[in-house]
Amino acid sequence: MNEEYQARQIEEKVQKMWDEKSTFRALDDSTKEKFYCLAMFPYPSGRLHMGHVRNYSIGDVISRFQRMQGKNVLQPMGWDAFGLPAENAAMKNKVAPAKWTYENIDYMRDQLKRLGFAYDWDREIATCKPDYYRWEQWLFTRLFKKGMAYKKTAGVNWCPNDQTVLANEQVIDGKCWRCDTTVERREISQWFMKITDYADQLLDDLDQLQGWPEQVRTMQRNWIGRSQGVELSFDIEGSEEKLTVYTTRADTLMGVTYVAVAAEHPLAKQAAENNAGLKAFIDSCKATSVAEADMATMEKKGMATGVMAIHPISGERVPVWVANFVLIDYGSGAVMSVPAHDSRDHAFAITYGLPIKQVIYPADGSDISVEEEAYVEKGVLKNSAEFDGLSSEQAVDAIADKLAALGKGEKQVNYRLRDWGVSRQRYWGTPIPIIHCHACGTVPVPEDQLPVVLPEDVKYGDDVGSPIKKMPEFYETSCPQCGGKAERETDTFDTFFESSWYYARFTCPDAAAMLDQRASYWTPVDQYIGGIEHAVLHLLYARFFHKLMRDEGLLDSDEPFKQLLTQGMVLKDGSKMSKSRGNTVDPQQLIEKYGADTVRLFILFAAPPEQSLEWNDEGVDGASRFLKRLWKLVAAHVADGTGASLDVDALNPEQKTLRRKLHETIAKVSDDIGRRHTFNTAIAAVMELMNELAKFDDDSEQGRAVKGEAIETAVLLLSPIVPHITQQLWYELGHDELLADKRWPQCDESALVRDEIELVVQVNGKLRSKINIAATADNQAIEAAALADEKIVANIEGKTVRKVIVVPGRLVNIVAS
Repeated sequence: MNEEYQARQIEEKVQKMWDEKSTFRALDDSTKEKFYCLAMFPYPSGRLHMGHVRNYSIGDVISRFQRMQGKNVLQPMGWDAFGLPAENAAMKNKVAPAKWTYENIDYMRDQLKRLGFAYDWDREIATCKPDYYRWEQWLFTRLFKKGMAYKKTAGVNWCPNDQTVLANEQVIDGKCWRCDTTVERREISQWFMKITDYADQLLDDLDQLQGWPEQVRTMQRNWIGRSQGVELSFDIEGSEEKLTVYTTRADTLMGVTYVAVAAEHPLAKQAAENNAGLKAFIDSCKATSVAEADMATMEKKGMATGVMAIHPISGERVPVWVANFVLIDYGSGAVMSVPAHDSRDHAFAITYGLPIKQVIYPADGSDISVEEEAYVEKGVLKNSAEFDGLSSEQAVDAIADKLAALGKGEKQVNYRLRDWGVSRQRYWGTPIPIIHCHACGTVPVPEDQLPVVLPEDVKYGDDVGSPIKKMPEFYETSCPQCGGKAERETDTFDTFFESSWYYARFTCPDAAAMLDQRASYWTPVDQYIGGIEHAVLHLLYARFFHKLMRDEGLLDSDEPFKQLLTQGMVLKDGSKMSKSRGNTVDPQQLIEKYGADTVRLFILFAAPPEQSLEWNDEGVDGASRFLKRLWKLVAAHVADGTGASLDVDALNPEQKTLRRKLHETIAKVSDDIGRRHTFNTAIAAVMELMNELAKFDDDSEQGRAVKGEAIETAVLLLSPIVPHITQQLWYELGHDELLADKRWPQCDESALVRDEIELVVQVNGKLRSKINIAATADNQAIEAAALADEKIVANIEGKTVRKVIVVPGRLVNIVAS
């Protein structure tokens, strides 16, 4: 055996062997217990970063561990290949996005292979390939026919830099999530998916997801935002029109002093026809993001319309204002405003000198002023006519009943969740399979004409718009119904469309349908791994898609992912690694210098997976030194030759101690990897075992046998984490099978039993000595041993022992005076 650890040669040799044997090809065998492990697939940006390495190392350890439990494991890999970065690179470098994307995929695939991840590469998919996206086009046409997909003009978030629409979830602090450009509000005709039809299921089924972090489930609950409230209407003075609003605080209705409407509301537009100042204000609102989070923090502005509404119960006249914080697509695009009991309404009323009428008071009878700030708690009603004296809870029911009797309102359930806007005005995405015909209207592309293939050989000029919008050879077509001239839809799907179902396609990538019966065997994914930043983007959309596919008869489960692990970021100098900060670390350079196993070991040892990891160059050196120490330990053992067979009944106390440490380590590492996913503590436990091995100096036959068992087991325990070096060490230890096919070591419970235990001995509560005694000794024997100990005899000399307290397995306390 070579005395020096040569990482590069070993890793190349082992990876070649895995390839030749197709070691990680998953078999579709429904007679076996399956385990589907998946880490969120990458965007092919060009090079892996350390966040990728961490994410995929976590998934690989879990996959290899489950395989060694005897399960049929699927761990695939593919590419989330559509998206704006490819287009931006194309415009910058004057190269087609497809060429840029495929070159990046080739490079990044090689990087992933160098890291030794146990992927079934036969199942590789790229979402930009027609044989993948044809099936989401097929599903969309089915949903269109069901009324689940529709087109309407809506106020949307518009990124002027990327020239495309953004979903609310893609607007961060008023800026585009990709390019950080300030987002504008525009009215554009858009395609939507009725995710709101599944709001109750998406909310209720969160209770099934006990393997998800509570933080993620809470974020989704809040995003869906189911609320019980009252929908009511205000009459408009001098008009037959009515203004409908929704409120969760019907108890404050008698405190309404104005009503606010969105800039796009028909009432606002009508009022602006003869009011130039109001028209200018409405136009200025178009530069405002429609993301709810941004609405909460921006400056609140408004203008009176001159229109008066009539309070539905009191009959009082209430002014109607246009306000920039009201969204046309949320509810009815109008809100009732109660400045005394809503902080936003209060600030707006103070700014514009509107009345503030208090109608809720503390239930304990204390007095409180609403001049400086709103009183937002529930309480008891006053200044509310017939509802005075009711609690807030009682008043909600009483006011709802009153409105219902007047025909002006009723109780209703509402949601924050809005339908998913899925169309984008960019090129590099899946074409939406719709044809526009002057005679027939909007017509879905027939199944036998799918896929609608995106032209890949395109040229970019200085224009940032989509090339296919200027390609008549793409958009000119004939209507499938009447045969007349027609045009294809030139918008493409939001790229979250592709990533919402890829996990299911991995189960049957060669299927002649969207999915086949193999999907029901493999799904749901048993372990999913990715960043928490996807909590209300990808993870919500994937849950929605799973239910759509289930309802199409393609799947037989309700949820896509059983267990979810959200890994922390990789930081350097306290900040997230990024090119703009100049603090990135190139995995490729580390692999060249140290080998893939060292990189994997460091990234898994540096921190628990859910926590952020601070990059440390010294930590990488430490990981490298540990692997060299492991290599030398095995080399020395091999050089000494094999010992006799282990005879557990013939072991002396020191040998039993080492064997007990070994099986304690097996139990801990098994739990740390299999249940807790704390790979750092699993590695630390093996390091402790190796420290004990280094101190173990016993060349007897049973000494060598115990040491051999411990060394071989340490290699097995480390194999999911550092698979290359352990495979080679396994060969050097005289075995010829693949570690990937070995069963995981089992803890021998009998080895954990101690013949002797160590007890602390105290005198009057202070530590004075320690004794070793038979584990089976009774209290009488323990007392006698403690009182006979030399240190204790000296300590209690001249004193009278009043009492001896034995705490089994822990300590003896002697009370003496």
